[in-house]
Amino acid sequence: MNLVLIGYRGTGKTTVAQVLGQRLGWSWVDADVELEARAGRTIAQIFATDGEPVFRDLESQVLADLVLRDNVVIAAGGGAILRAENRQALRSRGRVVWLTASIATILARVNADRTTAERRPQLTTQGGEAEVRQLLERREPLYRETADVAVPTDDRSPEQIAEEILQRLGMTGAGEASRGA
Repeated sequence: MNLVLIGYRGTGKTTVAQVLGQRLGWSWVDADVELEARAGRTIAQIFATDGEPVFRDLESQVLADLVLRDNVVIAAGGGAILRAENRQALRSRGRVVWLTASIATILARVNADRTTAERRPQLTTQGGEAEVRQLLERREPLYRETADVAVPTDDRSPEQIAEEILQRLGMTGAGEASRGA
């Protein structure tokens, strides 16, 4: 069994994955970092040279490999849910948690991350708040469809978020979990 975190960039997936991994005694992985390591390039470079379809193909390959592991917390990329095969793969061997945040929180977190500009591409011609609004409008139904639970991350520590996730999923820590009611 695995635990998969989905949600828009800036919702805390990587940070919360680390905390959950420690709490559960599991390994954790950021799917975007894994993809970049395999490709030998940043996501922005892949988008610039090969385009989004090639990036999404690589993303699907990475996710298909990661879900085959056991007892791992996976921080999926923000757009991982765009393909039906990814949504099914993420759900196939574990529980899926959708981390949410307000647009203001997302923008503040993304703007505070110095690596965002060099590693992450702009996904629309608008950028900024307009981009976040547009992409969330498209992605929220897919996040909702994929997730077992949704957990807000605004104004909360990674530890508080991890605790809520474990409680809501009935996961007891040390690798034990149940689907529960």
